[in-house]
Amino acid sequence: MKWQGRRGSRNIEDRRRMSGGTAGIGGVGLLVILAIGYFAGIDVTPILDEVTGTQGGGEVTEADDRAAQFVSVTLADTEEVWAGIFDRQVDGAYAPPTLVLYKGVTRSACGGASGATGPFYCPGDRKIYLDTAFFTTMERQLGAGGDFAAAYVVAHEVAHSVQDQLGILGEANRVRAQVSAAQSNEISVRIELQADCFSGIWARQAEAQFGSLERGDIAEAMNAAKQIGDDTLQRNAGRVPMPHTFTHGTSEQRQRWFATGYETGDLNACDTFATDRP
Repeated sequence: MKWQGRRGSRNIEDRRRMSGGTAGIGGVGLLVILAIGYFAGIDVTPILDEVTGTQGGGEVTEADDRAAQFVSVTLADTEEVWAGIFDRQVDGAYAPPTLVLYKGVTRSACGGASGATGPFYCPGDRKIYLDTAFFTTMERQLGAGGDFAAAYVVAHEVAHSVQDQLGILGEANRVRAQVSAAQSNEISVRIELQADCFSGIWARQAEAQFGSLERGDIAEAMNAAKQIGDDTLQRNAGRVPMPHTFTHGTSEQRQRWFATGYETGDLNACDTFATDRP
């Protein structure tokens, strides 16, 4: 991915030197702990111990600064892309979210943020939260390395902001609060798969607008989608996949919906709530 020397976003809130030196757990990322440990009841202590041992007590490293620059450029790309998509496909203007960079732990309107939660979008304050140590752990722990794999993660969280602005996220979460845990998980899967599809739309448009994609970039994103599928995460943790606990979708689903967005560039093609086969 071509990103060095390009414009960065102004919608960055840098808290990395405000973490008080509290050691984080590390970006086991995209809810590895929540999806595997909490929902599947798996003991993730070995993973946590390994990652904690690699964390430096909140020191901002050269790798962190490089990640911050990369995130800023990627976020700027999403701002231009989604402004254009809203202009063409949505009746309304796009309002870009703020992305909070932190190291170790911080607070959000949705509660505490740490490496254990991975990157996330908080509807309460309409901000994205990302620990800059995440990308290293994503590569080392999840086998999902590469610049464009990291860009896909940022684009996925921005996609949740898009869902929020379109009223999709609020309605889905309202329904989730009224149904059983299993049904709530099913809705969560559809939310996440739509965000994957929106990420694919962003990738298609970024390629067209900026020429920033290089050979192999889409393969990196597809590999990341595969590695963070609920079934793959549970299988890699030594467990038999349990579909009723899935909250983000299988590897096949995540790859398929990313590809749908990339191939069509159409928001309507990403309606994961209207299909019998999410």
